[in-house]
Amino acid sequence: MSDIVGKRRWFFLFSALITIPGLIFIILTPVSDGRVGLQFSIDYTGGTEWVIRFEDPDVTSEQVVAVFAANELPDTHVVQQPDGFFRIRTEPIDLQLPEPTPSPSASPSPSPSPSPSLSPSPSPSPSASPSTSAGVSPAPSGSPAPSPSPAASPSPSPSPSPSPSPSPGPSPSPSPSPSPSPPPAGNTNLPTGGPLGEITTALQDELGPIAEQAELTTIGPVVSSDLLEQAIKLILVGSLGILVWITVRFHDFKMGVTALVALVHDVVVVVGAFAILGTFTGLQIDALFVTAMLTVIGFSVHDTIVVYDRVRENRSRYAGEPLDRIVNHSILQTLGRSINTSFSVVLTLLALLLFGGDSIRDFVLALLIGIVSGTYSSIFNASPLLVVWQNWEDRRRGRQTGATAQRRATT
Repeated sequence: MSDIVGKRRWFFLFSALITIPGLIFIILTPVSDGRVGLQFSIDYTGGTEWVIRFEDPDVTSEQVVAVFAANELPDTHVVQQPDGFFRIRTEPIDLQLPEPTPSPSASPSPSPSPSPSLSPSPSPSPSASPSTSAGVSPAPSGSPAPSPSPAASPSPSPSPSPSPSPSPGPSPSPSPSPSPSPPPAGNTNLPTGGPLGEITTALQDELGPIAEQAELTTIGPVVSSDLLEQAIKLILVGSLGILVWITVRFHDFKMGVTALVALVHDVVVVVGAFAILGTFTGLQIDALFVTAMLTVIGFSVHDTIVVYDRVRENRSRYAGEPLDRIVNHSILQTLGRSINTSFSVVLTLLALLLFGGDSIRDFVLALLIGIVSGTYSSIFNASPLLVVWQNWEDRRRGRQTGATAQRRATT
């Protein structure tokens, strides 16, 4: 029978090897002001993120940064992706188009004074009920139109009807309004107005036409700070809830704490992997990352509970046996189930990672790393830690019992 618990020091050493590098990069994140370590998306930092591709494949990220710096945006971060797109992050830029300026032909003109024919009149005389002529319509230049007079009516006969009679003469046609400026060359979805429209024009003047725009998002700093605060609260509340539930379920505080330690191990592995990949490949942490972490926590504790439940059963079945043997036997009994369950999930995640598209690739990658780590920590970390803690308590009680017996013997 394999002695997994007896080799626990090797498993603890392996866990240290995969967590310490990630911890170093996590700590370097605030020290390096974000240049090394975790790369947060605009969901948490606020700003404008723009993903574009130029028709010229020789354009470099340094050239794009230079154009933004020339437009008073020197703190722009540009990453060139393998597919040729440039992921541009800068301070928040207003994406709203400027309000259209009213043209002279569209300016409102004062309405003509009400004609006496529009009010009921007891007299049908022409002087009392003149009809409104189309020749007194608002002039296209925007100047106030003259009030209609009875002499302006082309009809000599009285018009008791309140409806205006049409003028036989041609009415002046309004002057054509100026046509809007054409969009920049390239994708017609590119912004054409406001500060970002000016940057679009500058980029195309300097680096050539933009062939495609994949994404354009702006998030304010207030929204991003709220998201970061909520993400931290969710992870803390979820972890503490798991600690309380396992402690109550198994009536053992040590099981709750060791399960929480395994959860922390998985969180550090995933976050550390994203810190390392973010430093060298520009991988970012977005809003979906929190969802992935909560899923990893739930999956990891699921495997731990399976092992602990078997430990609880074997304690009563093999009463009097040392705890390390009981735990080792429980791990071997549940090992096949844990590996098969995790392997089926890993196959699905690998398919999503390869064929699921760019929109969910980072999310799937976090799940894949976390589930593999969660399976490992549940089997090789949580249960052996329970044995280490119990052995330490037994030794401490043995020393206390020996010291008490010695004091009694001396007295």
